[in-house]
Amino acid sequence: MRIGLFGTGPWAQMVHAPVLAAHEGLEFVGVWGRRPVAAKELADRHGTRAFDDVDDLLAEVDAVAVAVPPDVQADLAVRAAGAGRHLLLDKPLAATVAGARDVVRAVTEARVASVVFFTTRFLPEPEAWIAEQAEAGGWFTGHAQWLGSVFTAEDHPFATPWRREKGALWDVGPHALSVLLPVLGDVRRVAAAVEGPGDTVHLVLDHAGGASSTLTLSLTAPSAASGSGVEIRGEAGVARLPESAADAASALGRAADALCAAARDGRPHPCDAAFGLRVTEILAEAGGLLAASDAG
Repeated sequence: MRIGLFGTGPWAQMVHAPVLAAHEGLEFVGVWGRRPVAAKELADRHGTRAFDDVDDLLAEVDAVAVAVPPDVQADLAVRAAGAGRHLLLDKPLAATVAGARDVVRAVTEARVASVVFFTTRFLPEPEAWIAEQAEAGGWFTGHAQWLGSVFTAEDHPFATPWRREKGALWDVGPHALSVLLPVLGDVRRVAAAVEGPGDTVHLVLDHAGGASSTLTLSLTAPSAASGSGVEIRGEAGVARLPESAADAASALGRAADALCAAARDGRPHPCDAAFGLRVTEILAEAGGLLAASDAG
């Protein structure tokens, strides 16, 4: 599969470009970025070509990987799908529900494959654990915490403008939801959303299967307190999400494998754009509750 990359930021440099260049099932055709100089530097580093125009890159590829802020991603994804290109997208799918719906509509109309890179879903041990717990069923409640120190560590590469604007809810919230939804079921409603220190938020979710869950999300945790974990309790007892020996680069490689498979056989992946839309809808509902609380 011939693939191009949209984006030149930290994630594109640290993960996307190296993975696309090394992947045996991909031909890394080139890079487009909003900063042409950065695009050329990244392309030169990986022996590929920098493109000044989005459409020129789309004309040369079968698929694109996207590593840009969510509001930019939505517009580019619609444009790429309209050109008939398969999509390896980042989370969150878009900065608004309307933007996410536009992506899903474009993917559906063009009949292209889509995979949203929810990192945990593409790590081998967590992936197997999620499938096992979903099969077991009978879960009563769950708790997820995703705590980062992006805004407390000095000169953190991921303290980007969109993360400062959207906070932990939109940055690490998708990771937590990507684990809880396939195990506990869809969310009927966000029962509560409360702010904590910095950008910290606490959510209470009511799931369609009758279970409830709580989420604690932050990018302003002290470095010593950072980390993630998921625990669920039910008829089978207590189960905890296992850690993985694999890293984000390995996970992205598996996401690329999933995109190739979906493009080849036409079967949607569980983490496709439609799932990305559902996650976006839940984030927006929680954000609305937080905004209403601030206004009150």
